[in-house]
Amino acid sequence: QVQLVESGGGLVQAGESLRLSCAASGRLSTINRMGWYRQAPGKQRELVAAIISGGSTIYDDSVKGRFTISRDNAKNTVYLQMNSLKPEDTADYYCNAVTRGVGYWGKGTLVTVSS
Repeated sequence: QVQLVESGGGLVQAGESLRLSCAASGRLSTINRMGWYRQAPGKQRELVAAIISGGSTIYDDSVKGRFTISRDNAKNTVYLQMNSLKPEDTADYYCNAVTRGVGYWGKGTLVTVSS
């Protein structure tokens, strides 16, 4: 199994930045993809960004050029650097790991962007 703990959420003003962290523990050697999803009130959870085991990345169009996903293998941590935040980025952000076809989730961290 894999355990994921997010941190770094908070309240910021539009245009500011935040960096989210996701610390992973457990059976990490079998993880082939890690990503960040978000869920705004009344909306479905959506993919924000993901990083594949080979290092390639995927971004939702709404965050391209503003968000950057990265990982530190030595710390077993994945980051989401969020710049130029907008009020529409307000959501609960969840870390996700996929291993052998099974997805694991953290409990989420809230990001609120005021206008």
